[in-house]
Amino acid sequence: MSGVSVSRAGPILTLSLDNPPVNAISSLVLDGIEAAVERARDDPAVRGLLVTGQEEIFAAGADLQSFLAQGMTPEQAILRGVEVFARLRALSKPVVAAIVGHCLGGGLELALAADLRVADPDARFGQPEVQLGIVPGWNGTVWLPRLIGQAWAAELILTAAPIDGRRAYEIGLVNRLAPASEVLETADNLLRELVARSPRAVAEAKVLIRRSYERGAEERELEALRRLLAGHDAAEGLTAWMERRRPRFTDSE
Repeated sequence: MSGVSVSRAGPILTLSLDNPPVNAISSLVLDGIEAAVERARDDPAVRGLLVTGQEEIFAAGADLQSFLAQGMTPEQAILRGVEVFARLRALSKPVVAAIVGHCLGGGLELALAADLRVADPDARFGQPEVQLGIVPGWNGTVWLPRLIGQAWAAELILTAAPIDGRRAYEIGLVNRLAPASEVLETADNLLRELVARSPRAVAEAKVLIRRSYERGAEERELEALRRLLAGHDAAEGLTAWMERRRPRFTDSE
């Protein structure tokens, strides 16, 4: 059992965590996530990746015992998670997380690696690591402040107290709310909106957003715009807008 299942419906590849009872992120789950990211990256028929858990839980943290059982040290387990989540974050295609139930610790850090998040109002988000005498290890202290600001990140990390989906939406951790029974469909519809855009523009925008805190962000934006303006999709998009029709993007140079 790999702890994940992967399926494709049209341009959408769905990665479902399946590691009962709490969908903890084990070494095998990380392997499955990595394999799904590679498939999404290499398959031209795949235009977007949907990440989800089970009906009642997204992911309740890391399964440290699984790493130790494979002879890995805690530091090696940390580095492995950072590596896999970095690959997910660097995927040029859009990634949406569909979250129901608990999304804690490493599960929240997995959700942070997605571009957008759809959640159940009663979902539970948290970084409980300080209660264990440690800190988030899969870059939660890096990406959570960037997403929701230092004040709210400090609240979640230092108190270790979880918040529900409603509050997560209010502070910008979650992009859209939906009833638990509709979260997956809502996330799928959102992702299909994204894959209808120019693949080149989406890929360029993802890099710019990810590197917006780095020096030279303004220059990178201008360079990306120049590259896009020299390609087919920009001309097609602008022409379609003037002709009041839907653009036909090809992802060609």
